[in-house]
Amino acid sequence: MDNETFSRIRRRMGKTQKQMSQLLGVSLKAVQSFEQGWRNIPVHVERQLLFLLARRETNRQRTTPCWKVLKCPSKVKQRCPAWEFQTGDLCWFINGTICHGEPERTWHEKMDRCRECIVFQQRVPEKDTMD
Repeated sequence: MDNETFSRIRRRMGKTQKQMSQLLGVSLKAVQSFEQGWRNIPVHVERQLLFLLARRETNRQRTTPCWKVLKCPSKVKQRCPAWEFQTGDLCWFINGTICHGEPERTWHEKMDRCRECIVFQQRVPEKDTMD
């Protein structure tokens, strides 16, 4: 996640930098540094931010599980943690999902692929449609 996306999501959520720092469990200076691009956004902070945004958006709409949207075959579903734990709205959040045959090795690889996926785009609107 880049600094502009971080800042855009914070504003979309209607949070001040101080409120965001409290939500994410980091210092105000860290949030300021993330937004200025002086510091890389750690994986755990990115995950927390995206989770909060997804929960906010998902609570506004009824969602179809990812395996139905993507029409996953039974063999794939049975190996996938999103199906196992019935978390089809959080597939992007769970490591080890089998969206493209094999789990991704790192969070960054997974998110690169998830950001291209319609399921993620519907549940975690990183870009504000009003931009």
